Amino acid sequence: MEKNLGLKSVHHIAIICSDYERSKTFYVDKLGLKVIREVYREERDSYKLDLALNDQYVIELFSFPSPPQRPSFPEARGLRHLAFSVDDIEMAVKNLQAKGIKTEIIRVDEFTDKRFTFFEDPDGLPLELYEV
Repeated sequence: MEKNLGLKSVHHIAIICSDYERSKTFYVDKLGLKVIREVYREERDSYKLDLALNDQYVIELFSFPSPPQRPSFPEARGLRHLAFSVDDIEMAVKNLQAKGIKTEIIRVDEFTDKRFTFFEDPDGLPLELYEV
């Protein structure tokens, strides 16, 4: 008999950035995530920034010296993108664009009939807005 692992939710997503201050500004000032904790780990020459969305811990932002580039196009194996749910996609897109963040056109998911769009973080990591 198989045992259930007892998974309850996604605890966090870890992101490694190439420019810590630029990514911190993007996720905190532009996307509005809240800083829970920021630590500099001298032995690794690395920052670790814990971020929350609606007071729920969701993202660990790391810096490391000279991280390799992430293959993105054509799509590579691994995490494809990170999606954020929104109530009003048009308002969210307008807010992103007002902050200088380019978005793709709003599309409709053919299976759910929900609207979505994509944009990128400073390192080209694909991010999605998905209207719920």
